[in-house]
Amino acid sequence: MVTLTPLEIGLGLVVLVLLAGLAVLIMRNRQHANLRSKFGSEYDRTVEEAGSSRKAEAELQEREKRVASFSLRRLSPQQTDMFTDGWMKVQNQFVDDPQGAVSRADVLLTEVMEARGYPIVDFDRRSADLSVYHPEVVQNYRSAHDIAIRHARGEADTEDLRQAMIHYRALFEELVHEPGEPDGMSHMTRPSRFGDTDYGRRDLH
Repeated sequence: MVTLTPLEIGLGLVVLVLLAGLAVLIMRNRQHANLRSKFGSEYDRTVEEAGSSRKAEAELQEREKRVASFSLRRLSPQQTDMFTDGWMKVQNQFVDDPQGAVSRADVLLTEVMEARGYPIVDFDRRSADLSVYHPEVVQNYRSAHDIAIRHARGEADTEDLRQAMIHYRALFEELVHEPGEPDGMSHMTRPSRFGDTDYGRRDLH
């Protein structure tokens, strides 16, 4: 039987502690890389808001856990047709009623989210939930919402409302025409189903 000296035991414990620390560091670095890769610009935005990468990563992980508990589902063909028809009407409405069209676009998106299985809560929570599977276009949603708020205060013009419609459309297309997010298909590139609508831009000049 080999008898270890106190010095050898101490050195062994130090090595174990160092190895454990290295394992934790590797795990954190991998976690950091995975979150940054998955969330992209949303990762940077969350770091800026949280004040540190550790707090931001905790927030993003909490989002992932929360959204994993949702029963997200694909739209049925009938729902897809219904929402697509609704969007076409909103686009046509913009020419004569930009403000009403933007308001309706926001409501329509909320209806699509609910149909997909997202809880309808406050805007900040909705956008945070969407960022898990739609990190690239969720900022479009935030930008459109900000424009709508500014317009309500009299701080946005028709050109701003046109931009809001373009932002809303980016998220609408992903939510309506993409498969269920858990299949990992949310970032596929697809041509617009609505053409290159200018939302009445010719009427602005």
